[in-house]
Amino acid sequence: MLTILANRTYRNLLAAQVIALVGTGLATVALGLLAYDIAGADAGAVLGTALAIKMIAYIGIGPIVGAYADRLPRRAFLVAMDMIRAGVALLLPFVDQIWQVYVLIFALQSASAAFTPTFQATIPDVLPDEAEYTRALSLSRLAYDLESLLSPMLAAALLSVLSFHWLFGGTAIGFVGSALMVLSVTLPRSPAKPRGGGIYARTTRGMRIYLKTPRLRGLLAVNLAAAAASAMVIVNTVVIVRDTFGLGQREVALSLAAYGGGSMLAALALPRLLDRIEGRTVMLGGAAVLAAALAALGLGSGGMTATFWPILLAGWFVMGMAYAAALTPSGLLLRRSAQAEDRPAVFAAQFALSHACWLIAYPLAGQVGARFGQQFAFYSLAVLALSGVAAALWLWPTRDPKEIEHEHPDLPDDHPHHSVHRAGQSSHAHDFMIDDLHHRWPR
Repeated sequence: MLTILANRTYRNLLAAQVIALVGTGLATVALGLLAYDIAGADAGAVLGTALAIKMIAYIGIGPIVGAYADRLPRRAFLVAMDMIRAGVALLLPFVDQIWQVYVLIFALQSASAAFTPTFQATIPDVLPDEAEYTRALSLSRLAYDLESLLSPMLAAALLSVLSFHWLFGGTAIGFVGSALMVLSVTLPRSPAKPRGGGIYARTTRGMRIYLKTPRLRGLLAVNLAAAAASAMVIVNTVVIVRDTFGLGQREVALSLAAYGGGSMLAALALPRLLDRIEGRTVMLGGAAVLAAALAALGLGSGGMTATFWPILLAGWFVMGMAYAAALTPSGLLLRRSAQAEDRPAVFAAQFALSHACWLIAYPLAGQVGARFGQQFAFYSLAVLALSGVAAALWLWPTRDPKEIEHEHPDLPDDHPHHSVHRAGQSSHAHDFMIDDLHHRWPR
């Protein structure tokens, strides 16, 4: 898996991702503690609303950037977004009102909504070989796990000598470091050809492609299950550990680290697992475990005391493993389901639609936990996750070849796309979709 690090461009981009995510992880811990400092026992509701604002920024900004990403100078754009995020992070320590948290979170996450899909769509161009890209997805999952594992551990160490406000400074340093690593390489130009049409056609193209693709509709349902489980962890860990268990800031960080540790362990095993088992099985299995774990923790959470903390750690660890299994292969599905010119739009659609799932899960986790208690929050999110699993089983065909027979009867005979492509024989793999053209899906 590590052989792909011989590619200097990818190696430096991965380093940029790692550095930025470590800083983001520090901000995740600090934001939870800031919410608790301002709102006390209502911190879950405040944090849930703040994270819902984050999702609104992602859903609104992501498709617009995806529509015009092929016209943007990639390196300059990515660096600019990193510097905006660093500047906002430096303002967060001075917040003392809830509305200020909401405004700054929107600004920070709008920049992230522009940065992330552009960055993700660049990696397949840096690593055009599918086997290498599959390994890169696992390394990317490991990088994301640093936000959940190493960052909370670092935060726990820093909190023993510093106020949590200083963690936002570490976030700013992470974004500046990311910008420097991006500046250190020359990025390939996007192979996408500029497309015509108005802003509506361009901004909705990725969504239309995504929602016409059976496997991607299944992926969206898996995202719903994953969002339900992870929202419970991110939103309510600080309330459960601080308010219910009566433990300290370090225990909050260690609880989040248990979730990240499970995810990291799964990410290390996934490349070999995906060589033997199809991605659909792995992803649906992970989503099912998430639903089951939420239900099991709900059953055991009545009258929680500090003695429940080891059980919570074990539950978070298992859910971290299942979360990685459910989502790590998603980049491979997106790559297989889009031609190069459509890839930025499809990655942006995945970014926006997956975060629409978080927009549902975050407020649910925060508001139900604050109003009715954590046991009801576990149950509610278990139902949401189970709904995602059921939808994925229904939407995602069991027979899921990389390429399928399809026709373009609405095109003239001399059109280059007017042909019948058979699995494994087409000169240009369309996979499961080409915009609004007719396809015959396997049943």
